[in-house]
Amino acid sequence: MVQSRLLKSRIPLRSKLPNTGVTIFTTMSRLALEHGAINLSQGFPDFDCAPELVEAVARYMREGNNQYAPMPGVIALREALARKIERLYGRRYDPATEITITSGATEAIFDTLTALVHPGDEVLLFQPAYDSYVPAIQLSGGTPVFITLRPPDYGIDWDAARRALTPRTRAIVLNSPHNPTGMILTSDDMRELSHLLDQTDAIVVSDEAYEHIIFDGARHESMSRYPAIAERAVVIGSFAKTFHTTGWKIGWAAAPKALSAEVQSIHQWVTFAVNGAIQLAYAEFLAGDPECRGVSTFYQRKRDLFLSLIKESRFRPLPCRGTFFQMVDYSAISSDPDTEVAMWLLKEHGVASIPPSSFLYGVDSGPILRLCFAKRDETLERAAERLRKV
Repeated sequence: MVQSRLLKSRIPLRSKLPNTGVTIFTTMSRLALEHGAINLSQGFPDFDCAPELVEAVARYMREGNNQYAPMPGVIALREALARKIERLYGRRYDPATEITITSGATEAIFDTLTALVHPGDEVLLFQPAYDSYVPAIQLSGGTPVFITLRPPDYGIDWDAARRALTPRTRAIVLNSPHNPTGMILTSDDMRELSHLLDQTDAIVVSDEAYEHIIFDGARHESMSRYPAIAERAVVIGSFAKTFHTTGWKIGWAAAPKALSAEVQSIHQWVTFAVNGAIQLAYAEFLAGDPECRGVSTFYQRKRDLFLSLIKESRFRPLPCRGTFFQMVDYSAISSDPDTEVAMWLLKEHGVASIPPSSFLYGVDSGPILRLCFAKRDETLERAAERLRKV
């Protein structure tokens, strides 16, 4: 037994991602379970999706759609997506050559960055940045270059973005509605982005997973709306957020033919294809409601309810214009770092949150936590009762 341990210790290992470890989402969800805390950390609903959607999946399974789907995705879903995007944003993607169905938006992001980034390339990121971006860039030998978004509104400093461009800038990653801050890009931002792109050959990678969760009458500024940008952009989306099905892990990427071919060249070696029966069910639902009406209204009611419930607490909410995440300032409670406050809140008060420093590199997050309000009303009420006692 001792010899076996010694042999194992001599295995030469050199990690490609030595500094990443287990994601904060895994950690906080595990701790929430261990401590019996209410989980407002990881971004998933604690309510079910529409029973009609489950039945549609079961029906397609019973009909025999249980083998490999086509590598780019079931054509019915790609056609439904093409119609949806054209109806909402005015751009027509060819479903045969310009849309790829992936194992979640995270795979689409990985495929795209792996396809685009070569050793020595730089990728412009706006932080706090969703935690899958940096590892994908580093695995391809690229270097992330950060522009920091500052609270309370987390607006983009476009002058800083222009200064960050170099001849090595290969891609610019944007995320709107933005996880974790709830910021959204505006038409002014899109004009600034257009000016920025005049100075570079970089490709835009646009993470639009929360496209249908946008509040207060605002318009989602998809890259697909803007022809000059769309010609050099990979637009990425997710069915999980729209249909409350995070566990099904199906997303998509839409891009001009040449870019889509590069995305698919990676996708075919990562997952090859994703669940065909679920794709057919999504296609059916999209055909019936291409605008996904009601999703924003549903989540705005959740946001407003949660804000009303924590109004008498010492947590100060920051603006949330999209996603199902609420950033809160805890400076009236503690001056400790966000990681320490998140652990204290979980263990002592039974509410799990996410410390935004998990999305930041080389800068302080400030006294802020991220809370998820994609929960049943009774879950939000119970969590808010605990938060009001802090």
